[in-house]
Amino acid sequence: MTLDAFLDRWGRGWRGPALAALVALLAGLPGVFAVPPLDRDESRFAQATAQMLETRDFVVIRYQDQPRFKKPVGIHWLQAASVSLVSSPEAREIWAYRLPSLLGAMLAAAACAWGAAAFFGPRTGMLAGVLLGATFLLSTEAFIAKTDAVLCGATTLAAAALGRIYAARDSGGGGRLTRLLFWLGLALATIVKGPVGPLVVILAALSLAAWDRRAGWLKDLGWGWGLIVFMAICGPWAGAVTVATDGAFWTAALAGDLAPKLAGGQETHGGPFGYHTLLAPLLLFPTSLLLPAGLILGWRGRKEPGVRFALCWLIPAWLVFEIAPTKLVHYTLPAYGALAWLMAAALRDPLGRVSRWSGAALAALTGLLLAGGVGYLTFEYGDPRDGVAAALAAALLAAAGVVGGWMLIRRPPVEAAAVALCLGVLGHGVLAAGLVPRLDPLWLSARAEQAMAQARLLPRQGIAPAPVAVAGYAEPSLVFALGTPTDLGGAEDAARAIAEDRPAIVEAREEPAFRQALARAGARAASVGVLDGLDYSNGDEMRLRIYRPAGPSPSREVP
Repeated sequence: MTLDAFLDRWGRGWRGPALAALVALLAGLPGVFAVPPLDRDESRFAQATAQMLETRDFVVIRYQDQPRFKKPVGIHWLQAASVSLVSSPEAREIWAYRLPSLLGAMLAAAACAWGAAAFFGPRTGMLAGVLLGATFLLSTEAFIAKTDAVLCGATTLAAAALGRIYAARDSGGGGRLTRLLFWLGLALATIVKGPVGPLVVILAALSLAAWDRRAGWLKDLGWGWGLIVFMAICGPWAGAVTVATDGAFWTAALAGDLAPKLAGGQETHGGPFGYHTLLAPLLLFPTSLLLPAGLILGWRGRKEPGVRFALCWLIPAWLVFEIAPTKLVHYTLPAYGALAWLMAAALRDPLGRVSRWSGAALAALTGLLLAGGVGYLTFEYGDPRDGVAAALAAALLAAAGVVGGWMLIRRPPVEAAAVALCLGVLGHGVLAAGLVPRLDPLWLSARAEQAMAQARLLPRQGIAPAPVAVAGYAEPSLVFALGTPTDLGGAEDAARAIAEDRPAIVEAREEPAFRQALARAGARAASVGVLDGLDYSNGDEMRLRIYRPAGPSPSREVP
């Protein structure tokens, strides 16, 4: 079967969205099980979810004893359901918390294909979903247990439904199911990450109405029952958290989290205008091969309804993210579906010389940059045993760019895209599952958990009492690994733990004070392991020493 015949066959009906979801699954799955818990956001989200399951309080979000009033509860509910179905909070298995993100990425790819098919046909729709599912950013967010992949899925679903309503604006505005999916996507996006998803969709609708000078089709969204569905999903928790926190959630979320993002670069996450645009080829890889063609089509085909919708989805949201002072690489992800539409639509006709050569150059450069990044990671944090995985990941990523670029010039664009996507997804999988977990200096918390498990010091093993005291290292991944009661304090707290027959972890900078505190307490500690590594959240070199109360072996005692 030729590639064209395969695409025509699998683009029909439900097969196109299903194949797009499968690509997103294959792209994200390797990292779900292989990558240790990440700092800081992922481990904070996972720990807060674990506490929900432990306390059975599904309204107020907490991280240890502190309220976490930044994001709505949606992602925690999804993670809690996932963990309850396939694991338990006591097991501390991060993959169970990541499954909603993987499903969110699959939803994004499927919805992208479904929406694009209404304008460009089933084959092009399927290609759009596949292109989105294979992007480096979405396939990475697919294995991180936080909001962004689910937000992308929900926003893309709402935008795709809006697109289908817009496409059928002269024939009744689409069916009831389409309108229901619009409101469900909007509600899910809201309860997962507040106003971001609705903002993207509302900007698209207003831009279309202004461009066409026609807003009558918006009445076909089913406002009456749709708002009821929206409030039925978002309202109960909003009311419950308002009562439970006496309104403190909204004060902290709006004044403490959202407002600082709009006023300046929150937590040093600032960037100049153009930040997201500059990073787009890297984050879209390997689909950046078609980025120039998609942008050129956006300009030349702007009178075409599907292209116009994609531009109204993309440009206003992208400008808002570029203007906002706070910038993180994943912020523009809810608009990536629009880029996928444009890139897939560009494949309908032969590409011009400019599209081919610029796409080939962009893909080759990006692939080589990623391969260079793999080499840097291995040189800095790996060892000779990691050479095979590093070489394979670098070779696949470089080949995705270089071979894909060469084929874009010499062969039909669809074939070039297929080869680039296959190589890129394989390269991402080897990087996420084969190399990154082997870079030991980056995984201090996971190594500390493993060392303590070997020494039978983990509280959940039922031998050593809780909580473990930690001095000088306070990353959320360690709290997630050791359990909710983990005592993140100083040298005095670590010494007190030893005196109370509990284990402790002490960073090298706290060692002198820890020894003095031990002497004052009349306690003795025995070292069971020393871990050197990097706290990549702040760039500090770390040396963690794991202690237990001194046993019968005096040679291992610390005075």
